[in-house]
Order: sequence, then structure tokens, then C-alpha cells
Amino acid sequence: MRPASTPRLPVTARVFVQRFSSTPRGARLARHLALHRLDTWGVPYGSAVSDTAALLVAELAANAVTHGRVPGRDIEVLLRLDAYTLRIDVSDSRGERRPTGPDGTATAPPDAEHGRGLLLVDALADRWGVFDRVPVGKTVRAELDLVPRGERFLAGDDFARG
Repeated sequence: MRPASTPRLPVTARVFVQRFSSTPRGARLARHLALHRLDTWGVPYGSAVSDTAALLVAELAANAVTHGRVPGRDIEVLLRLDAYTLRIDVSDSRGERRPTGPDGTATAPPDAEHGRGLLLVDALADRWGVFDRVPVGKTVRAELDLVPRGERFLAGDDFARG
């Protein structure tokens, strides 16, 4: 007797990569184009994933142009969507100016006008971190799980993908 086959989700990954000027206008454009791309991939405007992605892209891009700006160098935004995860990478050229990462996210003083953005990223993303960028700079990555981890096995995930 054969075991019942487990349905498998598609493994196709969609990728969008774009460079933007390291300015507030570039950060705004990054958010708009990211949401447009997600909509064309079937993640509709106004959905929970789209709204969360908008906040994450906006915050990471704003941080990149505020704290990672190098005159004459752009920031880069990468979106990767597969059946399980939306990954958002925002890269800049300032490798020496790194956020501490999820374990060291500090709380800003109550009267501070800035300093709460990574707390927002920490609250919204399922995972986030800071990575070196080759040849220069850093990448801040945030990931959203689209399928709860406990249901991945049921969907046929072999856990071989990273």
C-alpha cells in the first residue's frame, strides 16, 4: 500500500533587485516599487503581507539613506518571494556603521525623536539581521514567514532550502 502523497507547494522564487539614490526620495521610491512588485507577484496592496513589507522596506531604506549614505553611492533593495518566505534586503556602502542586530536592539529614550525604527523591524519581522556586503558595505535583511514553520513539513518542505 502506497502512502498518500503530500501536496507540495511550488518552489519557484521570484526576485526583484533595484538600486535607488541614497536620498529620502530614493527610499520612498523603493517602498513604492517594492509594493508594486509584490502586487504583480500576487501579494495584493492592502494585504497583511503587503502592509508589513511596506513598513519594513520603508524603515530599512530610510535607515540606509540616513545612516549608511556615502555620497555618490546608491542603496540596493532586493526582494525574494518563494512559497514560504518574503526576504527583504537593503544594502548600503557604509560597512563600518552597523546596527547591532536583533540581540542588541536598544530602546530609545522616551523623549528622543529618532531611534525606534529597528524596534519596529524587530516587532514585525520573523527574523532580521545584519550581514557584510561584498565588496563593501552591509546588508540589513528582514524576513516574513508566509507559511507557519509547523505547517511547512505538511506542505512537503524538505528543509533543504536556505
